[in-house]
Amino acid sequence: MGVTFGIAAYIIMMSFMTGLNGLLDGMILNRTPHIHIYNELSPSKNQPIDRVEEFRDNVRMVHSVRPRKSQQRLRNAHALMQELSEMKAVKAVTPMVKAQGFYLAGSTKLNASLIGVDVMKEAENYQLDEYIVEGAAENLEMIDNGILLGIGAAKKMSLSVGDKVQMVSPTGGLFQLKIVGFFQSGLADLDNVQSYISIKTAQRIMGESMNYITDINVKLYDMDKAPQLAKDIESNYEVHAVDIQAANAQFETGSSIRTMISYAVSITLLIVAGFGIYNILNMLIYEKMNDIAILKATGFSGKDVERIFLSQALLIGLLGGIVGILLGYGVSLLISKTPFETEALPTIKTFPVNFDARFYVIAIVFALISTFFAGFLPSRRARKIDPVDIIRGQ
Repeated sequence: MGVTFGIAAYIIMMSFMTGLNGLLDGMILNRTPHIHIYNELSPSKNQPIDRVEEFRDNVRMVHSVRPRKSQQRLRNAHALMQELSEMKAVKAVTPMVKAQGFYLAGSTKLNASLIGVDVMKEAENYQLDEYIVEGAAENLEMIDNGILLGIGAAKKMSLSVGDKVQMVSPTGGLFQLKIVGFFQSGLADLDNVQSYISIKTAQRIMGESMNYITDINVKLYDMDKAPQLAKDIESNYEVHAVDIQAANAQFETGSSIRTMISYAVSITLLIVAGFGIYNILNMLIYEKMNDIAILKATGFSGKDVERIFLSQALLIGLLGGIVGILLGYGVSLLISKTPFETEALPTIKTFPVNFDARFYVIAIVFALISTFFAGFLPSRRARKIDPVDIIRGQ
């Protein structure tokens, strides 16, 4: 029973905690590009005084430097996307057009942040469809002037799928967009303002041509290569590139700590179970002193007695491990069927559980190893028992 509950607790803990960590990681990692390329508004690094030979060897300090005038669009965006897509490390390259404006709801204006995307690529690479609570991502591609409206903005304006919403662009143009669905990211501030439209619609709202691209998102086969590749892109193409590790440093730290805690608690459970087995076998030897003496008196050697107790320990580990695996799997399966509904995760209906086969292999191997070492010392003590002393004592 000690092995059974120790192994079962290990499997339940690891399955649930890693499933939960995977869900939380997916909320960030699946939605975040490995490299985000855009033009950043920043002051010029080289000021006019830096070009004056007279002051070249002096300390130069310039205060209140204003940002240099630059366009939001990326220069030669399509050529850049073509070069990036040809790199072996790159899995997908997706363009983006950001547009700002206002939703009109009667006499009220609501802030609007419109993101123009290739919706099918966005669904394929960044799981956009998993956050759509009503409607479908495909409708955005099929319907001209369609919009995937944030659920917060939709509730404020009392809109339904199929309705039309008016939007005012930064240049004062009035556009009428048809709602093809609602999406919910789980962040209320984001859902109140952000919506998705097609790239063509975003370019039309901004009054720009088809070459107008404000952002490029890059997804890699290996996320660990993002920092170095982002530096190479910045130096080679004179754009601002942010890798996923720099953008989510705090999240990465939290995820590592959660994983470390999960393994620490689970291993502790297994070690406690191993000490329980040791105590059980140790006490069993004291109770079986007479039996051990009789075995030795009838011809059993010390090694024979040692093998008996080791075999008993391994049998406890094997049977306890198998029953623990079955119990852990059953409870984990029950947890995975338990309803779990929250506004932050609209598409998740049950608790996340990770049924990784590695947990079950580790559990049975640890059960055998821990029971072997737990039975080793007691079996050595049984081997050294002198039957004459035991029988004389009787």
